[in-house]
Amino acid sequence: MQYNNKYKRRSEEPQGMKVEVRNGNVEKAIRVLKKKLLKDGMFQELRDRQFFESKGTKKRKAKAAAIRRHKRKLQKRFEEQGY
Repeated sequence: MQYNNKYKRRSEEPQGMKVEVRNGNVEKAIRVLKKKLLKDGMFQELRDRQFFESKGTKKRKAKAAAIRRHKRKLQKRFEEQGY
């Protein structure tokens, strides 16, 4: 059986983040790791996965967040431009 080359497996490298500890400064490496995880959205995903949430609840929360963002944008525009 011959496989299509388009669907080859990736190399067996471990996936994840790497943070280099320089001059034994572990505290700075931890800060860098936390910043990378925050930017990647890992903490938010952990918060979201802590409890089960149905599709409907997720949609309602997403819609409410979009409405809040839109209202904030309108308020900012009103303060800056006056309309």
